[in-house]
Amino acid sequence: MTTPAHIAIIMDGNGRWAQARGLPRAAGHRAGVEALRKTVRNVGESGVKWLTLYAFSSENWSRPASEISDLMGLLKLFIRRDLADLHRHGVRVRMIGGRDTLEPDIRQLIDEAETLTRGNDAMNLVIAFNYGSRDEIVRGARHLAQLAAGGHLDPQSITPEMLSGALDTSDIPDPDLIIRTSGEQRLSNFLLWQAAYSEFVFLPCFWPDFDRAELDRALASFAGRERRFGAVDARGAVS
Repeated sequence: MTTPAHIAIIMDGNGRWAQARGLPRAAGHRAGVEALRKTVRNVGESGVKWLTLYAFSSENWSRPASEISDLMGLLKLFIRRDLADLHRHGVRVRMIGGRDTLEPDIRQLIDEAETLTRGNDAMNLVIAFNYGSRDEIVRGARHLAQLAAGGHLDPQSITPEMLSGALDTSDIPDPDLIIRTSGEQRLSNFLLWQAAYSEFVFLPCFWPDFDRAELDRALASFAGRERRFGAVDARGAVS
């Protein structure tokens, strides 16, 4: 079975999982962290080298302050509790997204995780935190525009590869497979540039219920796809 090199997951449905059980949303987020932990292990055991998780979007700051506080607390708990184990298993931790507006303690934890695991190569875990793809693209375009304004770059020479190199994911391969849980079928401002030729699998389960069986279902769907990257298939039909 063909295994994707890079899986990206939109972890959706924590709140609805909790609501269906008569629990507060915070309980859904806690259950979501447990699903995250299991997924990192399951994906690694499947031979996938890159896993990107959409943990907190730049639009999520509009949520109630109490929910944001719970989410920040869970992020801190995950890094403090699981970092040593991830490091021991050779996982390199990366973060993409805007950092300038984050609280100092969050930035410090992110820096610690990246520094400690920088030399690991068994698997790459990328956490999209305070991330929005449109913001990322704007920041990348702004960087190229500043180079051009300073006379260091000819605007006519800008290529897609140059813009890719100015993004948060400059040294990260594009995702082969993007999975979204909860039944929703949209990207929600996640990896818009990088997803140009990704395969998509939308699962009806809420994120806390995402387990090895759901992962295997997504991997089996991916294995059955014919990826042409804009070329012509064997029957001569244009993709």
